[in-house]
Amino acid sequence: MSEPIIAGKLPAIVELETGDYYWCKCGKSAKQPFCDGAHKADGEFTPVKFTLTEKKKIALCVCKQTKNPPYCDGTHRGLP
Repeated sequence: MSEPIIAGKLPAIVELETGDYYWCKCGKSAKQPFCDGAHKADGEFTPVKFTLTEKKKIALCVCKQTKNPPYCDGTHRGLP
């Protein structure tokens, strides 16, 4: 399995309503940090579904290296 593309080195700070969301795991989506289906070309990755039960401001990973997907865990700080 190949590594995901680093789509950015800072988290996406977003305020989201309640509902289901799909976080891009491959790094190819043009709608970072959300999935736009770009992963389907190679079939190696699938998006990560997450659900919010209340309106919330969160930091979503864009470097795709987090150990807590889809949330940023600060891993981007150690990237070259």
